[in-house]
Amino acid sequence: MKLFKKIGVVGSSIGLALLPFTAKAFDSTLGLNIASTSGLGSKDVRATIASIINVALSLLGIIVLVIIIYGGFLWMTAGGNDEKVSEAKKWIFGGIIGLVIILSAYAIASFVISNLVGATTGP
Repeated sequence: MKLFKKIGVVGSSIGLALLPFTAKAFDSTLGLNIASTSGLGSKDVRATIASIINVALSLLGIIVLVIIIYGGFLWMTAGGNDEKVSEAKKWIFGGIIGLVIILSAYAIASFVISNLVGATTGP
């Protein structure tokens, strides 16, 4: 529960820090010139979203790698204790399940973004 409170505090702090940019960006043009007003780049929104998704999935992949390495470390240091080996197998299995979920999310996001780009740019 403490972790959720910390995440909420950090998220709120980031939101409050970005508030001046969002308030400045909304004008009478309905946010169409948000990039020039807020100081952001002029890259296409779809490409920016794809980049953000790729970075997020890469970070999740690194977390999964650390989880699998931790499970392997637990297994190697178990010393034949069946309870510790069982715990290590749970960590490794959880990491593999996480990897499958991340790869599925990447495949779905890649499919959606490529079709979105194809549908909005024309033939």
